[in-house]
Amino acid sequence: MYYVEKRITISAAHNLHLSYESKCEALHGHNFVVTVYCKSETLNEDGMVTDFTHIKRIVKETFDHKYINEVLDVNPSSENIARWICDHVENCYKVSVQESEGNIATYER
Repeated sequence: MYYVEKRITISAAHNLHLSYESKCEALHGHNFVVTVYCKSETLNEDGMVTDFTHIKRIVKETFDHKYINEVLDVNPSSENIARWICDHVENCYKVSVQESEGNIATYER
């Protein structure tokens, strides 16, 4: 099995829709640190699991300097951001989204 891991920093804003009162319901931003994990039993014709540049392009073009509420059709929590990325990157099996020091959400297939 081959594994690759790509770490990307993005700046983005969101506000959460919650069932309880929270300051996160107000518009705010983060410098998210996204780590994308991909794996494959075989390499593609270029000798790669997934090109690092393709991973970066998908994440940056979709989320960097964006209002995430306008990108996702679900509540833009770090958990849902991780799931979206995992669903859209080739051979991805896990994504971690760190929204601040000590606050990390992970989605794994």
